[in-house]
Parts: sequence; C-alpha cells; structure tokens
Amino acid sequence: MSYIPNTKNDTNEMLKKIDVDKFEDLLKSIPKVLKSDQKLSLPEPLSELEIEKEISQIASKNYSTNKISNFLGGGAYDHFIPKVVDFLISRSEFATAYTPYQAEVSQGTLQAMYEFQSMICELTQMDVTNASMYDGATAMAEAAMMAKNITRKNKIIVSETINPNYLKVLETYCKPLELEIIKINTKDMVIDIDEIEKYLDNEVAAVIMQSPNFFGYIENMEKVSNILQDKKTLLIAVIDAISLALLKPPGNYGADIVVGEGQMLGNHLNFGGPYLGLFSTKKKYIRKIPGRIIGATKDSNGKNGFVLTLQTREQHIRRERATSNICSNEGLNALAATIYLALMGNSGLKDVANLCLQKSHYLYDNIIKIDGFSKVTDNPFFKEFVIKTPIPAKDLIAKAKDKNIFAGISLDNFFSEKTHELLIAVTEKRTRVELDNYIKFLKNI
Repeated sequence: MSYIPNTKNDTNEMLKKIDVDKFEDLLKSIPKVLKSDQKLSLPEPLSELEIEKEISQIASKNYSTNKISNFLGGGAYDHFIPKVVDFLISRSEFATAYTPYQAEVSQGTLQAMYEFQSMICELTQMDVTNASMYDGATAMAEAAMMAKNITRKNKIIVSETINPNYLKVLETYCKPLELEIIKINTKDMVIDIDEIEKYLDNEVAAVIMQSPNFFGYIENMEKVSNILQDKKTLLIAVIDAISLALLKPPGNYGADIVVGEGQMLGNHLNFGGPYLGLFSTKKKYIRKIPGRIIGATKDSNGKNGFVLTLQTREQHIRRERATSNICSNEGLNALAATIYLALMGNSGLKDVANLCLQKSHYLYDNIIKIDGFSKVTDNPFFKEFVIKTPIPAKDLIAKAKDKNIFAGISLDNFFSEKTHELLIAVTEKRTRVELDNYIKFLKNI
C-alpha cells in the first residue's frame, strides 16, 4: 500500500505551479557523484497488518531491563522512573508541543521549563540554567565553545577520564573552530593533576573534567578549581545529576560552567535517545549561554507570567551573533526530569543516591574477594567502578547474557589495551537477589 497521499494529478499540478517539468529537476543541485543510477532493491510493499506483525517480530528480539539484571552504565543508566512521570508527559498539551515560538501563548510549557531551570540550579548550586540541550555530549561541546567566546583563547584541556563518546563530539565541534584539544593522561583512573599544571598557559580557555568520571571515580574538582582561580581559565564540570544529592555541588567548588546528561532524571534508556542536556553557568556569563532561558514576569495587569527571556540561537537573532547552532531544546525530556525531581524532592533524591552508593560498594567489595578478580584503584567511586577480570571482559559479558545478566561494559570498546577490564554500574533498581546472583555467577567463572 502507498503511504504517499498525492495522486499523479496532484504532483503534476504542484510541478506546474513551480514551473518544473519533472520531479528530478528539483535534484539538479545535488552533485552527480552523490547520486546513484541503480534502483534500490526494496521488497514489495506490505499492508498495515503485515507491517505490524513484522515490526512486532523485530521488537521481540529486544531485551527488556525488567526481565534482565542490568549492570550497564557508561553514560546511560537504568534508574527507577515512577509511572506518574510517563502519565503526565503523555498528556496531549505536553506531548504535542514542539517549541514555544509564540511564547506568550505557551504559558504551561514555559512554566514547566522555568521550574526545570530552578531545580537544576538548586541541584548544581549555579546561578542560571538554560531550558535544556540535546544531550550531555553536545552540552559539553557547547560549553567548550562558550569558554572560547568568553576568554578569546584557543586551547581546551580535557581529561581522558571523560566519556570517550563525549570526547568524539568535542573533537567534531572543535575542528572547524581551530580549537586545540589537549588531552591529559589518567593516573589511577582519575586525571593527573600535575599534568594539568604542565600544560596550563595563557592560551588555555578551559579545563574540562568529569566527576564521577567515565570509570565511575570521583575527581578532585576543588583542587583543580583552586589552581585555575588566578589563571583566567574556566572550569567546566561534567556531572552525574543524581550524585549531586550526596557530593559537593559544582557551584560550591567554583565551577564556571556545569554540563551533564539528564537521562537519569526520569527518562527511560530509550535505546540511546532522545536524551537531555543539562547546562548551567554563573550569572556573569548569562549572555554567552547557548539555547534559551525562561524568565518569570508580570503582565500589564500585574498577573504572574512566563516569557522567553533570552533566546540567543540563530533563528531569533543574526546568525553571526548566535551563541549556538542548537535549534531545539529537549522540552519533553526536560519536563520528565522536572516531574521526577518534584516527586523525589531533596530527601527522595538523597535516598536514590545513597542506594546507588551502598549497593555498588556491596557488589564491589564482594567481587574483589573472588579469585581471579581484582580492583584497579583505591580511589572512591559513586555507583560505577572498574574490575580486572580473569578472562577477557567480552567473553565474560557473553556468558553472563546467557544467565540473563548484562554484566557491564568491556573497556576495550574504547581502549584497545583494556581487554580484561569491566565497567560495572549499580543503580537503586538492583535488588539484593540480583547482586548475589551476579556474585555467584562470577564465582563460577
């Protein structure tokens, strides 16, 4: 069956209206080298019923995290999401609203964004937060661009303990800007601070650090912040939002820009997206921030209302003055985060963070007692850690899958030499039975 509603007469009428003989004439601007003369080898079209059956068969191959013990992490985490989050974001006034181009008629959406900004500011202890970005990786790359614009410097120091996927996005952003990236080596699974000082000169716009880092370990952010204070170099902190319920927030140790992934705040794993970029900064940098900021105001009758206070993207102002090419905020994902944080409150979020901390340390303490398994460092961690394995980590992961366990991530996916190192994440969802079953499985290895 055809899913294109236009008849041949409709098509001919449209072509005639724009004074074009045939559809192919609209593609003349595409270089010939990018076109193929061969017809696509596509199967015969299917009916709606047949398509539904085929899609269902494909979908049935997916593993559900409700039926398997999930110890995967590396930037995407299996946290508990109350049903009310999904219920509320599914309401038509939220689910169908794309973006508030006519802001004044989108008061409900604007209020939700305002509440989101307020909660992330409280969590990070920063002055201002924008109304979300694509994801953690692009938020970090945008922060590097912002640091360049603020300082007028052309070097960025980054730690190799940052999520490797984030680093790839950063490299993509920096290349056309001729923004030099200096990578600092790891030392015991954290950044080598002595190396930072070695490369710190008058051309460095910012130092980017992630804590807890990609391996799960907590960095000494305060020490680095103190080093940078007199250098006119910004500190960009990449955070785990839930960890801030227990750890010192970046605003309290002097971070200039704070970014992170907000998926863990009420958003499902979703096979990798869409996710939610968090972006906070100091008030003095508010006009350099990418994206948009929602403000509270009063109308001409004195009633409370909400407006798009700042919207510094290229669709609203001259392109050369835009602070970013991010065209959309992740409004629905930000709404999910807002509802989740409102439901949890301060004490609830602390409970979630504490459960992650306690359960991950229980698993870690028991694994390192097993013959053949060992720790890689004594540095403190929050909910994620690395274990040295007696067999290649990928082989262990394959064996675990047969037991309905996602054992973790083999680090040789990112670092070729780390074939026997396994990254394990433990969230509040993992039960004592799941943890003990995992320990039993590893003992049998």
